[in-house]
Amino acid sequence: MSLSEAVALGLTEAEYGLIVERLGREPNQVELAMFSLMWSEHCAYKHSKKLLRTLPTEGPRLVLGPGENAGAVDVGDGWAVAFKVESHNHPSAVEPFQGAATGVGGILRDVFAIGARPIAVLDSLRFGEPTSDRSRYLLDHAVAGIGHYGNSIGVANVGGEVYFEGPYEQNCLVNALCVGLARRERLIRSAAAGVGNRLVLFGASTGRDGIGGASVLASAELGDADADKRPTVQIGDPFEEKKLLECSLELLDRGLLVALQDLGAAGLTSSSSEMASKGGVGVEIDVRRVPLREPGMEPFEIMVSESQERMLCVCEPDKVDAVLEVCARWDVGGTVIGEIIAEREMRILDGGEVVGRIPVEALVDDCPLYDLEPAPPAQPLYPAPPATIEPGLGVRETLLALLASPNLSSRRPLFEQYDCLVGSRTVRRPEQADAAVLVMPTGGAIAVAIDGNGRRVAADPYRGAVEAVLECASNLACAGAEPLGLTNCLNFGNPEKPHIAWQLTEAVRGLGDACRALDVPVVGGNVSLYNEGGEGPIYPTPVVGMVGEVPDPLHAGRSGFAREGDAIALVGPFRPSLAASELAKLRGEPLPDGLPEVDVAAVRAAQEAVRDFVRAGRLTSAHDVAEGGLLVAVAESCLAGGLGATLGLGDADEALLFGEGPGGFVVSGPDAALRELGERVEVRIIGRVDPGDLDVTVGGEAFEITLDALRHAHGALAELFA
Repeated sequence: MSLSEAVALGLTEAEYGLIVERLGREPNQVELAMFSLMWSEHCAYKHSKKLLRTLPTEGPRLVLGPGENAGAVDVGDGWAVAFKVESHNHPSAVEPFQGAATGVGGILRDVFAIGARPIAVLDSLRFGEPTSDRSRYLLDHAVAGIGHYGNSIGVANVGGEVYFEGPYEQNCLVNALCVGLARRERLIRSAAAGVGNRLVLFGASTGRDGIGGASVLASAELGDADADKRPTVQIGDPFEEKKLLECSLELLDRGLLVALQDLGAAGLTSSSSEMASKGGVGVEIDVRRVPLREPGMEPFEIMVSESQERMLCVCEPDKVDAVLEVCARWDVGGTVIGEIIAEREMRILDGGEVVGRIPVEALVDDCPLYDLEPAPPAQPLYPAPPATIEPGLGVRETLLALLASPNLSSRRPLFEQYDCLVGSRTVRRPEQADAAVLVMPTGGAIAVAIDGNGRRVAADPYRGAVEAVLECASNLACAGAEPLGLTNCLNFGNPEKPHIAWQLTEAVRGLGDACRALDVPVVGGNVSLYNEGGEGPIYPTPVVGMVGEVPDPLHAGRSGFAREGDAIALVGPFRPSLAASELAKLRGEPLPDGLPEVDVAAVRAAQEAVRDFVRAGRLTSAHDVAEGGLLVAVAESCLAGGLGATLGLGDADEALLFGEGPGGFVVSGPDAALRELGERVEVRIIGRVDPGDLDVTVGGEAFEITLDALRHAHGALAELFA
């Protein structure tokens, strides 16, 4: 195959030269297709792997870390929780229903590929402004796809986030996090082993959908011809995946497998070669044995198809019949397609003919890793957003405008499309707490949160990434959870551009520093680059997901005020600023050049204090101060609990009322508890819970807002998408 054909598949001239050098000849069609996928950004992480190696990946509760299909942490009594977040951005921008649906399917397979049963999904979504017809179309269909797949397979969707910003107009973000549960002894790795052991492909048959997804779609910028890329988007079948899930777990329960791997990006090519690389062996695959749903497929198409709901396993020869019996019982197709060989090569047969032969190291390990050339942008990358509120609004009107803004209004119209209770583990549902809480077989529980704020990272990549980690940990603290591990999805533009390389480098540095300061290991994740189109790059958006431990689910925290007469307090080293805030956006202000410095140690101390008091049942509510600031947090606590509040805020300035930054919590509880809390962390009593409305006195202004008025403002998103 020629250089021009290699370039058409996404390889560079230099990369093609390395392939020729490694093979000692030009690659044929099958080999070139395999290289184009395995050496793509999506599979090789060639612009990010060096950065990822700087992240902390060790911890006392870590069971499985980076390098496996999903990470896992120990939750006691022989149980482990597996979790991972991944992106399906470009497919969702091209075909939002199937793109989002198969994103859910893919992250589910990552979790049960290590032997864990998926118990929950969370999603992190970004779209352009909701005034855009395209954004509303992408949102409606992506949410429908997520709901269709998760609801059909019976996995609870327990939380997430949705934000609307102009830079996501052309390139939406669809990130999904899955949490699974397993006995530690049942966890399985993906390393192939045992010369002569068989490769069994089981699940759905193989078609032409998804061909080129990893190289043509996921590793390139979006352009005007997006519709032409729809054939590269996979088509999902959640009912087939449900059978595949149960079949996989039974195979593991019966001890029939040596290794297990899902088929996602790059299909058979990536699954088989990565298994071989990890095990230090080779594999031989006969594409004639692969069950097809489309006639006339070429060998290269079979090897790179990304058809969904497929798994690849290694088993001993004398266990093949038992494996196929289990497959048949679950009505899952199972076929022996090859075996493990001693030679460390990928040997592809078409019947008796060898049609591809590649050293495993060349395919998996020899892709060049590039040094980034970061440089801060010489001029602003992102235009100021259009102003949507009039200048000079009073405190009351500003609060209502913030509650009604697309980024802060209730997500109920969206999450009500998801089943958050299936599986009977959900203790805290969306909008009941800052993190989802799921009961464990140990008698305890876990809390799960997912967070990110691209606008603040765009203003300051380092401090914005630090804030994302702190926000996630604060959400766990409000639920009473101690963080055990973190997964991330790094959504950025084209890393070959110096300013994007700078954003990525600084953000990863911030993630690493924040994780080290909190003693939270990174268990794995995903990188999604080239997220930009003709209008420019997306906001740099590192999304972090965190799992924490709650000893007693009966004491899991709630965000809503729960008892009349409780004191309301602002807790923590809260030093808010209006820079890059939601209010600044509504006013049409450009992004600042930098964010205020954060005392991470002080924020951690506040998180630990709030967590301890939630766990002890000393606080009746806890809610972190995030987007929109203090008054928005209080209003959200009123709405979540169905109770009002009377606040006296003295001469508080606008920054304290509506500014943003880490380290602030709105809590309620008995006076004695708050006095004791004040011995550990800053506590300022700001009001009382009452049964009526929200009454606020600040400076020379006093006003009242009924709960109905708060609900009406907070329900603006429902009206927008009615």
